[in-house]
Parts: sequence; C-alpha cells; structure tokens
Amino acid sequence: MRILYHHRTASKDGQAVHIEEMIDALRGLGHEVRVVAPMVGDDTGQMGGGVGWVHRLKARLPRAVYELMELAYSAVAYRKLLRAAREFQPDAIYERYNLFLLSGLMAKRRLGLPLLLEVNAPLVQERAQHSGGLSLQRLARWAEGTAWRGADAVLPVTAVLAQHVRAHGVPAERIHVVPNGINRSHFAGAPTPEAARRALGLEGRLVLGFTGFVREWHGVDRIIDWMATADAPAESHLLMVGDGPVRAALEAQAARLGLSQRVSFTGVVHRDAVPAHVAAFDIALQPAVTAYASPLKLMEYLALGKAVVAPATPNLMEVLTHEVNALLFDEHGAGALEAALTRLCRDGELRARLGQGSADTIDRLGLTWSGNAQRAVRLAEAARAGQGRTAGARA
Repeated sequence: MRILYHHRTASKDGQAVHIEEMIDALRGLGHEVRVVAPMVGDDTGQMGGGVGWVHRLKARLPRAVYELMELAYSAVAYRKLLRAAREFQPDAIYERYNLFLLSGLMAKRRLGLPLLLEVNAPLVQERAQHSGGLSLQRLARWAEGTAWRGADAVLPVTAVLAQHVRAHGVPAERIHVVPNGINRSHFAGAPTPEAARRALGLEGRLVLGFTGFVREWHGVDRIIDWMATADAPAESHLLMVGDGPVRAALEAQAARLGLSQRVSFTGVVHRDAVPAHVAAFDIALQPAVTAYASPLKLMEYLALGKAVVAPATPNLMEVLTHEVNALLFDEHGAGALEAALTRLCRDGELRARLGQGSADTIDRLGLTWSGNAQRAVRLAEAARAGQGRTAGARA
C-alpha cells in the first residue's frame, strides 16, 4: 500500500519514538510511506528531549490565541496533504491525533481516502487539567469529537481510552485498541544483566530502575523514602534513566536521607542506549501511570524480561497480570508500593519468575511495532474494500 502518514508532533520524546517506529515498521513490511509533518530542527534522538520552540511560543501567546493558531494549522497541513497526495497517490491516510487537528479528516473527505486515526490521549481532558488549561473548551470538544467520529478506524492505545472514544459517539466496530509495542531488533544487542551492571559501575547492587521523563506525580520520592528504611536491602540502588523537572528535588531528598551513593541519574540518554541501561535492572519501576496510557517504558521492561512493580490500574492490567509478569499494588493503599518493593527485593525466585513472565508477554500479546503496522494495514484494506462496496451500491 501507499500510506500518507500525517502528524503534528514537534517533540523528540516518546511520541517521536512511536511515530518513527510505526513508519519504520510499515516500510519494513514493504509498504510505501510518505510523511507530512512539521519541520523540526532538533534531531537529537534523545530520550527526555523537549519541544523547544513550541513551548516558547505557547508561553508567550494568550492561551486562546495559541489554540486558534492550532486550529488554523489544520488549513496549512490540509494543503500539504493535498500536495503530497497529488504526487504520491496514496491508498490511505494514517494520522496521529492531536487537538484541533482536522487536516486528515478534511483530506479524507476531499480525496475519498480511508482515514486511520491513532489516539494516544483524550487531549481535551488532558489539556484542561494540565499544561496550563484550555480557554476554548467548547471548540476543543467539538474538534475532538469531529475528528474521532470522522475517521474510518480509530486506534486508541488502551481499552480505557477506547471508552473515551465511544463516549464521543464513535461506533464500536470502528474502534480498534492497538497498544504501544517494541522493536525486537532494538533490544537484540542488549547486554546481560551482569555485564550491564558492570558497565555502569553497579556490580553487586540490587538495581531498581526507572526510565523516562520523571515528574512529581510518578511517585519516585516514595521509593527513595522506602530506601531509607530497614525494609530496603543495603545493596539496593535506584537507577533513574532519563531526566525531568523533579530531578533536583529527588537528588536533594536522597542527600538529606544519606542515600546519595545509592541513587543515580543518567540524565538524558539517547534511545539507542536505553536497552543497555534497562538490562541492568533487577526490578523495573512503574510507580504511577496516567489512567488511559500505554507506557512505552513498560514495553521496554517486558522486552528485556524484567520483574515489574506497578499499580493495579485497568489500563496496565490490559498487559500486566499480578504474579505472572508483575507485582501489582493498590495505588490508593497506604504502604502498598513499599510492601511490593520489600517483597520483591527479598524474593529472588519471584523476581526470576516475573521476569520470565514479562519476556513471554511480548509474544503472547503481540506487542511489537511490526504487529501494530500489520493491523493498521489490514484496517486500511478493510476500509478501502468497504468504500468500494458502498460506491458499488450507490451506482
């Protein structure tokens, strides 16, 4: 197939990983992909990178003006899509949903092409609660519902998110849950845990690891507090792979508790180096999660067969099973996270069993980018066939 891939993402964080991996997977299956996207100058490929000029622009403009500019960008992107379509002659459009972005829907209606819409978050809700809020909420709700209802297939990353999509009036038969995945080749060269710990100067340590952009709500401060108790083994070490706005506060907390030598931050790490760091983990941490998300870090933990500690939330339980591939805890239970950490640190056999369960999960649930690309192509082919039947019936 020829697939016109459209997005409005300017960051080089997990969003960019998802985009790049899906494009590579589609091409790896033999399909042609033409990308229509904003020009992005920062091509560091580093995990934890920011959105730079986008944040600066957003900070300087009145919120309502910025939101209207987002909507106006749809017209700019629509013209780019039409131009690309004339040259490329695509069979389908694949778009990563963003708030106020209606370009893919406009192009679908103009060109008569099927539209697959990947949805990673209910952005009206997310933006209203975080990121400074939303000024034009009624307009945002209209744009979100219009985009979701107009697609031939909507691809939310979790079943929890699918409920948000259904609430906007999208028929169930057009909703297909496609969680995040992994690229097997990206992890094939990962070192053994022993070699990884040796390379990082963590020999003889029981490594608790976290990857990604750490924020206050992630709850890493609870882990550091627990490490200062008698329940935490003296050889336990917290390895934070990435960076984030609370790094300084967490480092100060560790110093205050006399744990500076047992807590380390790598800072921003190139994504190619992430497997070599995750390989060093004995226990992989997902202390908290957004209720509708499919965390990329979780897929990385599973790919490398790590014993996972995570809250028993509905979205995570779409992938994790208690005492099969993770030790799950009640996110609202006092001391529940700490009790899970204590148990897993003391029980090496349990860590090994959960690690094997993690490694098995990738195959069992088909959590690969290649598998996701195959599903997307099948949906595009079905949508094209449906359009053909409809056109024939009208004729």
